[in-house]
Amino acid sequence: MVTPERHILATSGGWTGPSTGPYRARPGPLLTYGLELTGKQRPKLCFLTTAGGDNNAEIAMGYNAFASRDDVAVSHLELFVMPNVHDPREHLLSQDMIWVGGGSVANLLAVWRAHGLDTIMREAWEAGIVLAGVSAGSICWHVGGTTDSFGLDLRAVTDGLALVPYSNGVHYDSEERRRPLFHRLIGDGTLPAGFATDDGVGLHYVGTDFREALSERKNAAAYWVERTADGVDESEISPRLLPE
Repeated sequence: MVTPERHILATSGGWTGPSTGPYRARPGPLLTYGLELTGKQRPKLCFLTTAGGDNNAEIAMGYNAFASRDDVAVSHLELFVMPNVHDPREHLLSQDMIWVGGGSVANLLAVWRAHGLDTIMREAWEAGIVLAGVSAGSICWHVGGTTDSFGLDLRAVTDGLALVPYSNGVHYDSEERRRPLFHRLIGDGTLPAGFATDDGVGLHYVGTDFREALSERKNAAAYWVERTADGVDESEISPRLLPE
């Protein structure tokens, strides 16, 4: 039996817009790249907006973004106030790609565990379903990262799904407090070494190995941050620019 290739696309991007309204975004190059990773002509794409409390407008954005296309079969899984499908496991395991939106990663992880999605997501990953997302939907696949889930003061989250053995820093260039906290948490051992992304940049993992960084915009980068004998070292990774 051939083991399917396991893909994770962890990003600080994925959408372009808004164009004509606050939730009229369009799928950007990173999301499109994730769909290409499925290898399917008409991939089945499921949106999860748990981190945003399953906001109806965010769910509508996902459908609106693909409303004029027949090459992607879109669905969503919501957990508030109850699952919108009879069997979340069956639904998720029937997908080709799962995209997880941003918001509170701490709440996302707690709600997922209450519904058994932590186990289901690992099962989906091992089955070759592309796991992807932005912000909270990026951190969740890692050991942990920096989060504003607990208030305006950023804190560590250390109970990610750990499908990949690294920490994750998001919005590295747009939120100035992210970088120093990420450095401190890795330096004091709260988090393991990890990767960070500027806005518009994504990390592609195959299995548990980092393959490459990709970007939706010029002059953006990814970073590898690790603890050293002298403190913390940060190395810039030049991403491959994706076509619009």
